[in-house]
Amino acid sequence: MDIEAVPVSVPSPSVLRAQLPAAALIESQVRAALAEDLGGGDLTAALLPAEQCARVELITRQPALLCGCAWFEAVFRLLDAGVALQWEARDGEPIRAGQRLCVLTGPTRALLTGERTAMNYLQTLSGTATTASRYAAAVAGLPVRVLDTRKTLPGLRIQQKYAVRCGGCYNHRIGLYDAILLKENHILAAGSIPAALDAARAANPGVTIQIEVEDLAELAQALAAGALLILLDNFSLDALRQAVALNAGRARLEASGGVDLNTVRAIAETGVDRISVGALTKDLTAVDLSMRFV
Repeated sequence: MDIEAVPVSVPSPSVLRAQLPAAALIESQVRAALAEDLGGGDLTAALLPAEQCARVELITRQPALLCGCAWFEAVFRLLDAGVALQWEARDGEPIRAGQRLCVLTGPTRALLTGERTAMNYLQTLSGTATTASRYAAAVAGLPVRVLDTRKTLPGLRIQQKYAVRCGGCYNHRIGLYDAILLKENHILAAGSIPAALDAARAANPGVTIQIEVEDLAELAQALAAGALLILLDNFSLDALRQAVALNAGRARLEASGGVDLNTVRAIAETGVDRISVGALTKDLTAVDLSMRFV
């Protein structure tokens, strides 16, 4: 499949509203980002008169799916309440090359100081959402979910996982604290697949438990031990089809490894329930944006 030919898939706006992280969390994330850039203060912007004001247009130089408006807004709100923003596009909407996304007016110092941090958020999250939208489009019409992984940029876990949802894909566990994934080394340490599952169930009742298997024999062991969520690690297409047949609907099956836009639909057509893709957040291409003073 030609990657560039994969269209943008737009999720429901009502879903997007429900998924936006809490305002207090967004503000704390932006404060940390501003502290990283500002340090003791913006030495260059301080050269300008404090009373000077300006008007700025935010332009996209390429087609994409927009994401990250709340973080962009928070940057300027925290720098100067006198900055006003008027959006002409919102999260989850496809944008075209040359399109004006928003207009900002207010103190020139604040506009210049916040420019890079605000654009870093918007171009990174839009890049993540755009990639997710292409994967969502690639499996359109099939009863499968494409999920992200923990392969996110450090410090941007919540933001990138929000962007994945904006793009029409789904989140795997957020971190190590909200679900259990028993991988090869966990199983080896426990002694066996049944022992690893038993230990996880005993220690964490009510928590989602997933176990990784590397071949059909291990899949059979996991099913016999009552596993309800199983990760099929680097299975071939033929092995995935055999796994689906062996499973016979007893557990949810997730394919992982060797997944890209050229392979994801064929993997989905094997009948697995989920496909996890590290590239959604790891192999990031930021969207090209520009802030122009007018």
